[in-house]
Amino acid sequence: MMDNDKTRDEAVEKELDGVPEEFLDDDGEAADAAGNSDPEGESLDDALASLRDDLAAAKQEVLYARAETQNVRRRLEKDVQDARSYAATGFARDILSVADNLARAIDAIPEDLREDSKFKGLVQGIQATQRELDKVFAQHGISRIAAMGLPLDPNQHQAMMEVPTDEAEAGTIVQEMQAGYMIKDRLLRAAMVGVAKKPD
Repeated sequence: MMDNDKTRDEAVEKELDGVPEEFLDDDGEAADAAGNSDPEGESLDDALASLRDDLAAAKQEVLYARAETQNVRRRLEKDVQDARSYAATGFARDILSVADNLARAIDAIPEDLREDSKFKGLVQGIQATQRELDKVFAQHGISRIAAMGLPLDPNQHQAMMEVPTDEAEAGTIVQEMQAGYMIKDRLLRAAMVGVAKKPD
């Protein structure tokens, strides 16, 4: 009988080998799954619920990280595009003085001398240079700001003086001292203008 009990105990021990301690009762046997209250089972449900919450939170964090990554990528793409579009801004601003001087050179030649054989070639050369410069400006998105006869726009025009006149509405540009330019949608240089005002 003793041998039989010993054999049974060894068989039970062998069967329970590897079962975690929390699933064994005080006598070393497996806990009864059919018990009325199972605090271990409740803790497993709590642990499972906690893991589900953690998984949901991790998924949300991944979504946020993806959205942030996409926003960073879009910002970088815009920065690269802006760098390409406006890379020539400094050079363009400097070259505007060349365009100003060409315009002044043409304006300085009296009308009666422009058809004179001695000046005709010079005038045509300056005009051709000015046309070529305007063409290069257009290729790089540089355009002249319209001014004469338009209402003053502080985003594009810089009022240098007021001109008393009845021939134009107050606030209308009646004189342009220096041409203004845009590079694509950005201001390169404001136009310096004179603005009409009502005479005293």
